[in-house]
Amino acid sequence: MYSSDLEVFAQALEWLKQGQSAVLVTVVKTWGATPRTVGAILAVRGDGSMVGFVSSGCVEEDLAKQVQANAFTHPTVIKYGITSAQNQQIGLSCGGQIELLIEPLTQLEQIQPAVAALEHRQLIQRQVDLNSGQVDWAEGATATTDFFYDGHQFRCRYGPIWRLLIIGAGQIARYVAEFAQALNYQVIICDPRQEYAIHWAVKDTQLDHRMPDDAVKALVQDERSAVITLTHNPNLDDLALWEALPSPAFYVGALGSKATNDGRRQRLLELGITETTLQRLHAPIGFPIGSRSPPEIAIAILAELTAVRNHVHHRNFISSRTESSLRE
Repeated sequence: MYSSDLEVFAQALEWLKQGQSAVLVTVVKTWGATPRTVGAILAVRGDGSMVGFVSSGCVEEDLAKQVQANAFTHPTVIKYGITSAQNQQIGLSCGGQIELLIEPLTQLEQIQPAVAALEHRQLIQRQVDLNSGQVDWAEGATATTDFFYDGHQFRCRYGPIWRLLIIGAGQIARYVAEFAQALNYQVIICDPRQEYAIHWAVKDTQLDHRMPDDAVKALVQDERSAVITLTHNPNLDDLALWEALPSPAFYVGALGSKATNDGRRQRLLELGITETTLQRLHAPIGFPIGSRSPPEIAIAILAELTAVRNHVHHRNFISSRTESSLRE
C-alpha cells in the first residue's frame, strides 16, 4: 500500500519515464474552510489525467483544462476562491480560499528522490526556489517545521505511509483494519495463535505470525507507527506493550476495561516499564462514545488514533472516560 504522497510522486515519475508531460500541484496557503491542508499534492498529466487531490474536485477540473492547454511552462502560483464570482464559476462551495504552486515536471530528478525515500520509510524534504524553479532534496529532513512558504521559497517535508500494528486477529481487529486502511494506514496483524490467524481474511493487510514483542521490534521503527493490542490475553498484549511503549510509535493503546487496565499497568511496572513511559499508554483505548458493537469500538479507537496523529488536544475525552466506555 502506498501513502497518498508516495502514490502521487510514483505516478508522476512513471509518466516522466514514459516521456509524457506533467505538472505537480501543491497547496501552499489556505484561508477559511478548505478540503486539504498545506502540503497536499496533485499530479496532472498533459492529457488531464490526475492522481491525488487539492480540493473536492472543483479546482482539479479547472487545472486539468489549463494543463491540457499547456498553460504552465514555469513555476506558477495561482489562487482559487478569492472572489465570489470565481467561487461561482469554479464551484468552491466550501467558501474557502487556496493558493497553489504549479510546477512543470521535466526531469526525473524533480521526483525520483521522494519515491526512493518514501519506499524505504525515510523522511525527505523538498525545497523549491520559485524564481529559478530549482528543486533541492534533503534526506532525513532535519528542518524544525514540516512546511514553509513565503512567496519566494517553498519547503515541505514528506514521510512514509502510516503503519498500524494490531495485536490479535479477532472480530474487533477486522473492523479496525478495514477502517484504518481508509485512513491511509498500512495495516499489519500480529497473532501467533493459529486458531485466530487461520480465519483472517481482510484484504490488503499483512498477517504476521511472530510473537508480539518480536513483531514490534521488527516493524515499529519510526514515529509514523502505531500499536494497539486487542487480544485480552496478557501473555500476548503485555509482550507487545513492553516493546511498544519505549519505541518511537506515536500511539500505543490497549483494549480493556478500567479494571483490566489497572492490572495491566501494574504488570508492566513489574516488568521494568517506568511510570513516565507508562503514561504513553492509551488505555482504556478509544474515545468514550458509548461503543458496544465491534464496528463502534473500532470507530472509537480510530477517532482517538486520528486525534493523536493530528496533534489535536483531547483531554476532555480522556477525563470523561468511564468504565463502560469500552468493556471487555
